[in-house]
Amino acid sequence: MSGIIPIGTSLVEAALQGLIGPVAILQRNIGGFVADVTVREDHEDELVITENPVEQGADFTDHAFKAPARLTIEVGYSNSSLQSGGDPDYVQSIYAQFLALQSSLQPFDVVTGKRSYSNMMITLLHTVTDEATENALFLTVKLREIIIVQTQTVSVPPSSNMANPEDTGATQNQGTQQLSFAGGTGTATVGGTATKTPFNFSNAPFSAGYNNILNGN
Repeated sequence: MSGIIPIGTSLVEAALQGLIGPVAILQRNIGGFVADVTVREDHEDELVITENPVEQGADFTDHAFKAPARLTIEVGYSNSSLQSGGDPDYVQSIYAQFLALQSSLQPFDVVTGKRSYSNMMITLLHTVTDEATENALFLTVKLREIIIVQTQTVSVPPSSNMANPEDTGATQNQGTQQLSFAGGTGTATVGGTATKTPFNFSNAPFSAGYNNILNGN
């Protein structure tokens, strides 16, 4: 088998002539739906970068992330196409199936002329019908990638096994707590009314004005 393909020879012709091995050619499709005609494909890939200043030498992976890919495809279907098989309700059926695909809330694959996508979902379906397109379907399909990640549950060891459980231990419910005024003997109950007990002057030397207010002076 030769690895040289003559100029002007297609991949299919090269495979038939034994110049290359079998070639898998993926057909354009949206979740398995093959259009009668694909009018336009619009690809969008965005990197979101922080607008805040970044410290010199910082790891830029902490300040930027890849946004989900976006894709807009304009396709056409006709009741007179070969795919229709003469079905007068062909375009209505196709439109209903696209609506069902969108409503399924399940990610699917998309193959375009430039690249293939995984985990895509339809965000918008748009079509207009007039006197010239009564038996045709010109559909704009907007899709967005779903980024799927794997999470892992980690068990926190008992506090008795930790050197500093107050820093590394799991959070605990301590119930209702009493709040104390700074440097004073007065208290306030969470969810209740604060008691107007004067501050302890030895611990709060700047509380005289506050105590005067509490005592009505």
